Amino acid sequence: MSATESVENYPGFVEPILGYELAQKMEEHTRKFGTEIITEDVTGLASSGSGFTISTDSGRTYESKAVVIATGASPVKPGVPGELDLAGKGVSYCAVCDGPFFRDLEVAVIGGGDSAVEEAVYLTRFAKTVHLIHRRDELRAVREIQERAFAQPKLKIHWSSVPDRIVGDKEVTGLMIKSVKDGSEEELPVGGVFFYVGLRPNTHMLSGLLAADNRGFIITDESMACSVPGAFAAGDVRAKALRQISTAVGDGATAAYSAQQYLESV
Repeated sequence: MSATESVENYPGFVEPILGYELAQKMEEHTRKFGTEIITEDVTGLASSGSGFTISTDSGRTYESKAVVIATGASPVKPGVPGELDLAGKGVSYCAVCDGPFFRDLEVAVIGGGDSAVEEAVYLTRFAKTVHLIHRRDELRAVREIQERAFAQPKLKIHWSSVPDRIVGDKEVTGLMIKSVKDGSEEELPVGGVFFYVGLRPNTHMLSGLLAADNRGFIITDESMACSVPGAFAAGDVRAKALRQISTAVGDGATAAYSAQQYLESV
């Protein structure tokens, strides 16, 4: 959410709101009710006799009888040749974070879903030309977002194409794309490449503690309960059909209620 330039589909906000602004409002709201926020990275979660032990990068540990896991998901890094070598040198996964650095340059966006198309449109604010690379012959984004893309003269869509390799030594100077239909190649003279090809759940700290699907997303029941009693999951880290802010908020409300019910029963 905080890396999204504009949120247009969250109930109660008729006009679009900046993602980081909505995040700030949520944080302010939770502090109003006395929530203690500790800024540390969780490095491990283990089941203990009394509940759970949570380890953090500060070396501290916390004990709890119940835990709600809302660690979200991160962009998939597909491993296109040159991608990792040039990460931060023209390769990015966040248009809102890095878009202004590509003013008056040509850039490429990889993907065809809501995030890819939305961020491609956003990048037209800065870039001279935005090349949207999509492996299919139609976009997966919702119709409203597609219409904005089609109406943007600075956005060029390359249908049925995939990235083959990123060109550049110390920085990105081009992108080779390949047609999935006939294998033909084309080099685009871009200075930046943005990837939006899916999400990977942030579950590295769980070490297999909880049941997950084949992509690693945590499996829960309708009460957000996980496979280990006292553990609940909410938001993008959970196995589910739709990942939006509104569904994450709903998950959170259910998980909090279920955790309270669990604590009252033990």
